[in-house]
Amino acid sequence: MPADEREAGVHTLPITVEYGSRTITLTPTLVETERGPVLIDAGPEGALEGLRTHLRSLGYALEDIWLVVLTHHDADHAGGLDELLEAVDAVVATHREEAPYIAGERDPIKGDGDRYPPADVDLELAGGVRIPTLAGPMEVLETPGHAPGHISLHFPEDGLLIAGDALVADGDDGSLSGPKPEFTPDTDRALESVGELADREIEHVVCYHGGYVDSGSERIRELSERGLED
Repeated sequence: MPADEREAGVHTLPITVEYGSRTITLTPTLVETERGPVLIDAGPEGALEGLRTHLRSLGYALEDIWLVVLTHHDADHAGGLDELLEAVDAVVATHREEAPYIAGERDPIKGDGDRYPPADVDLELAGGVRIPTLAGPMEVLETPGHAPGHISLHFPEDGLLIAGDALVADGDDGSLSGPKPEFTPDTDRALESVGELADREIEHVVCYHGGYVDSGSERIRELSERGLED
């Protein structure tokens, strides 16, 4: 991530893992606060040591994490939560519609039924909630479609969006794209979410699939107008 983002207290934590039959790179994000680091998405099972290495490089211990915010319940975002919580004493927060899937009260929408270990959710979020950080307030945006309670995180002071899977950037050219239709149960609602993001002042984006992208509202508006493509 560019130096200005590091100084602002937001750090991408790219990790490469074996996921199913594929090797993929995912991008959890660390946000610094006066209380310590906040982790956005825990990664899949097996991500713990990669996260530990990243935090050490930033001058933190893994145990310094006090809050984990999950953008949604998919296994590549929440599958490693139980293992992480064995190592850290952190509050777990997610949207209220995602909480039952993470806690094991409902089976994940996607997957073959072999779910990850459930974990308790301590704090249920809603759109408009703001978390104080060293990068300014981090606002919860409701961006459903890819998952029922999917959220993204917006830093209005800097124009940064942590998109989760509401947007991706893992295509051949690394450009910002809409969520992948084949992994998005409600594509109509997902497209509405992209349109709502286009109304925000966004200058740059961190995608869980694709990492940091130096483009924002103009490109998001184009995606909203074009629609999701297979």
